[in-house]
Amino acid sequence: MRFLSNSSRLARANLASGPLSRHAFTTSSSALRGATKFKSRKGRETFHPGITSERLQDISQDHGLRPKPSASQQRKIDRAYQLFQKLVLSRFDDLLRAEGWKDKSNEYQALGVGSKLDFDREVKLFRESITTACENAARTNNVSRRENPLFWALRNGFVNQDLKGLNNEVKYSFQSFIMRSRFPSSILATHQKIADMRFPYEWFPATRALQRTIHLHVGPTNSGKTYSALKALENAKSGIYAGPLRLLAHEVYSRFLAKGKSCALITGEEQRIPKGVDTYFRSCTVEMTPLNQPVDVAIVDEIQMIGDPERGWAWTQALLGVQAKELHLCGEERAVELVQSLCATLGDKCVVHRYQRLSGLETMHESLNGQLKNLQKGDAVVSFTRIGIHTLKKQIEGATGKRAAIVYGSLPPETRAQQAALFNDPNNDYDYLVASDAIGMGLNLEIRRVVFEATHKRDSSNFRQMTVSEIKQIGGRAGRFRTASQAIQSDTSGGEKPPTPQPSGPGLVTALEEEDLAVIVSAFDTEPEPIQTAGIQPPTAAIERLSTYFPPNTPLSFILMRLRDIAKISPKFHLCNLKEMLEIADLIQPFPMSIYDRCVFLNAPVALRDPNGALVLQAFAKSVSRMEGGDLVDMPIVPLELLDVKATDWKSGQTDFLRKLEALHKSITLYLWLSYRFTGIFTSQKLAFHVKGLVEERINELLSGVNETYAARRTRMMARRIEAVKKQHSKEKLLVDIPEEGSEQEDVEEPLHDDPAQLEGITQLKQKPHTQARP
Repeated sequence: MRFLSNSSRLARANLASGPLSRHAFTTSSSALRGATKFKSRKGRETFHPGITSERLQDISQDHGLRPKPSASQQRKIDRAYQLFQKLVLSRFDDLLRAEGWKDKSNEYQALGVGSKLDFDREVKLFRESITTACENAARTNNVSRRENPLFWALRNGFVNQDLKGLNNEVKYSFQSFIMRSRFPSSILATHQKIADMRFPYEWFPATRALQRTIHLHVGPTNSGKTYSALKALENAKSGIYAGPLRLLAHEVYSRFLAKGKSCALITGEEQRIPKGVDTYFRSCTVEMTPLNQPVDVAIVDEIQMIGDPERGWAWTQALLGVQAKELHLCGEERAVELVQSLCATLGDKCVVHRYQRLSGLETMHESLNGQLKNLQKGDAVVSFTRIGIHTLKKQIEGATGKRAAIVYGSLPPETRAQQAALFNDPNNDYDYLVASDAIGMGLNLEIRRVVFEATHKRDSSNFRQMTVSEIKQIGGRAGRFRTASQAIQSDTSGGEKPPTPQPSGPGLVTALEEEDLAVIVSAFDTEPEPIQTAGIQPPTAAIERLSTYFPPNTPLSFILMRLRDIAKISPKFHLCNLKEMLEIADLIQPFPMSIYDRCVFLNAPVALRDPNGALVLQAFAKSVSRMEGGDLVDMPIVPLELLDVKATDWKSGQTDFLRKLEALHKSITLYLWLSYRFTGIFTSQKLAFHVKGLVEERINELLSGVNETYAARRTRMMARRIEAVKKQHSKEKLLVDIPEEGSEQEDVEEPLHDDPAQLEGITQLKQKPHTQARP
């Protein structure tokens, strides 16, 4: 039996630009066939996945009409449609077995099905609709959203997220099919009016009444743009800093406290409000930006994140909604055109400030060849997992005889500040830093050279190549001219200008392994594409209003999908991915609560990938539904007893114990997040903070004991590198056919097909039609 974890990779590898493709499957060799070669100084050839001129020609053809397929090719296409139809019907049968009339009669009655007989009739008609849609696609090649919406939705879901996406689309399409005749045209017109999101700036009328001046600070890393913006904030009477990470918000919070200014720290899981004062600054994560607080100056950091397919809505909301006389946006040059266009629409004045690096930056032409003994004082090695960070720390200290500090996002703020101070101090033996990619988001560290352990990182399903912007953002931290502590000391002593660069030479960027060096060099020779659209999210008010047209038991996931499908979006904006929102909505559906409360859960930091993540979410939702039972010690789903267990006594081994502790940490984080939104239910906030600190200490103790041989680490990194290269090659083909934000695949352990020929046939449906221009 083949499982989707394997077949998914094969399907993604088969995303060539049509059944006429010269390559049926992407192998480890063919994945590199269209790559750009790079020669190091040692004459060794490495590869950077890229798009060749031949590939560009194929892409240009994909946007036009293809030649009519031959008879044999047409037979393959027909076979692919037949197999896809069979797959969709099997998914529908699985849905009925899991959520049939017996188990979900209340929900189906809410959708307008009054009896089992009516339900069976709807099931039969929907099966016929699936068959008709697939046959129409095969016979006429009508696969566009307008001409064949059911087929388009099912195929698009399969392309985006394999069986998980297809399952969601089958479920939603059946629900929508049931409700096809419930609403007259006048009500449908009202639905479309509710879903009109072309003018999101109208959601903030109080802000639109202001005449704001927007200062856009753009430039490379280490150019002083954030420094200039922070100066404007410090000189104001009131203001807000909004950053992408909790540790950045904490750094600015610490900076303001050091200057004797009252400041609040506001993140999803923690809020420190100064006591005894009415006016104070606010340092927050961008999702927590206060939009109803008039201030003199506000800063929104890393504005290029406005184009992010998942979190972009938070930056758009801050840009459109913050009530500041002066709004300072800091970020990359690629955000300029979009921000200027939005400012013109808003009627706000936009002033662009461009900056140059205050110190030089060069990519090296040699890697460290995997030898940690080649590290130099002031080097920062960047890894992308906590285990990887602690493994490198131990190996570096063993290879060099010097100490290595560590910095990553989930470290407690005090520990992180202590580690940064140890690295920044030249008068000790902490010569090296091992850090996560969090250093790319603006942390000030005295880094001489950035060394990438790898150029791939894990996303929601597996490993992918890092983008040009990510590599440049992280590598640009090399050659910083001063530390955060120096900045604070300078500011408190009255310094008004950033000091000149140190004369020690430019910052350097390289790789630990030779295989990654070409990717880094290519990234620094490439300019990222301009950001085209800003992310938005349906406002809770729209979801609440649309829900009033449906019976009370209507699944929230259906309402969300309905809103997504009928939404009208301006060309300047994109609707952020729903992804986990649908799964969260279905998990909390059995518990009665208001639509507003359900919407609160949609953005909660839920760890659905953990074995007990769904159960933890449901336990918390049950407490909200009952308006009681939120005392932490009375929630058995949160295993506080782990704190009394020694790792050496854990029967399943220390690795499993570490996973249990990490799952406990995520549960506590979710509890704290909810405690600020349902204060009368989750009342054990102080205890939760205490437990969180204890769990972090236990995790750090276990991680410090991580031991991995040099050969094992290199083998592990090579396997991940090959996987990321394959995914990058497949993604380049996939982007021809669908938007980038829908290109990531879910790795779900479900059986697909036993016959490889069937798998190969179905993957043809992930390819572009021959005679149909892209809809």
